[in-house]
Amino acid sequence: MDSLDDVIRRSGADAYVAFGSSQNADIRYLTRFRTEDPFVYIKKPGEKGFMVIGQMEYERAMRESIAAVMTRGESGLLDIIKEEPIKHRAYAKMIANHTGPRIILPASFPYGIGHELESLCEVTIDPGSVETARAIKSDDEIRNIRGVQAATDIAMERAISLVKASRPKKGVLYHDDQPVTSEQVRSLIHKTLMDYGCHAIDTIVTCGKDTALPHALGTGPLMESEPVVIDTFPADDMNGYFTDMTRTVVRGEPSAELLEMYGAVLEAQDLGISLVMHGASGSAVHQAVVDLFAEKGYGTGNEGFTHNLGHGVGLEVHEQPTLGPVGGALAAGNVATIEPGLYYRDIGGVRLENTGVVTTAGFESFTRFPREFILR
Repeated sequence: MDSLDDVIRRSGADAYVAFGSSQNADIRYLTRFRTEDPFVYIKKPGEKGFMVIGQMEYERAMRESIAAVMTRGESGLLDIIKEEPIKHRAYAKMIANHTGPRIILPASFPYGIGHELESLCEVTIDPGSVETARAIKSDDEIRNIRGVQAATDIAMERAISLVKASRPKKGVLYHDDQPVTSEQVRSLIHKTLMDYGCHAIDTIVTCGKDTALPHALGTGPLMESEPVVIDTFPADDMNGYFTDMTRTVVRGEPSAELLEMYGAVLEAQDLGISLVMHGASGSAVHQAVVDLFAEKGYGTGNEGFTHNLGHGVGLEVHEQPTLGPVGGALAAGNVATIEPGLYYRDIGGVRLENTGVVTTAGFESFTRFPREFILR
């Protein structure tokens, strides 16, 4: 895989420039620094990349970042602002002073600064080199994702244990004389993750016909003998790495249609896991699952199998690689999900999702929690 130095040289640029806070996954990856305030990152070939940051964060950045650190004062930005008070113009002038006449910018670069830079430099847009580099995880990154998945397994176990301990009353699941709700299960997951130094938002807890909507959030009481889909995608508070996990359960006796759907999804996930390895095509693995579902009478489109088989996971919950119709070759070090699902408006939905790493020998799942459908 090309290094950022190779990308800069091949583009004919003098430097690569990025701008953003650590909410920008590329910025977080390039600096390993966490801050809510946006900053400039500049990388020249053969030199260590450096970040331009406020004085208040300078000492912490020196300790924590893998990039070199320069204050805004040292960069000349504060002097430029005295002459040019419009911020995006001042930033553009400061950047141009440190880069040379030709620069390469990511597509996510702020328009205002980028537009001003076009009057000062020759600008090329990078097609996504850092995102591509992020797809191959280091040993440290893999440990980070394993860690957040271990916490997620615990949170999922507590959520499903609550559903399993419930008792039906007139079709509604109760625990401690109160209905068990999507909100209660979601809160339990989030609180458990917080106890283990992780955080999640928008965890999906749907029931009944709502499970046919893959990304519906879910609300209200959980029902007896209806599918409950729990999908959570937390990140570690400190290092920012995500995982992604889904289980589908029923408290009671599911319909014959749901039983058949669950069996097909379980088989599809096993098939996908068995096919993933270094060099395998993401599109071919996805198609194999499509074909399996078709053999069992399940189609694709607005109902049936309606989404990709999987996606990369890292500093973003959805990143490269793709296991779908446009997926390319998988590589050792990719961390990805395997998440087949089936969805029908009149029945509901079933989805199973594990996260793991692609190796030369296959797919090593980080997800350890069992796939139990009927809770008795």
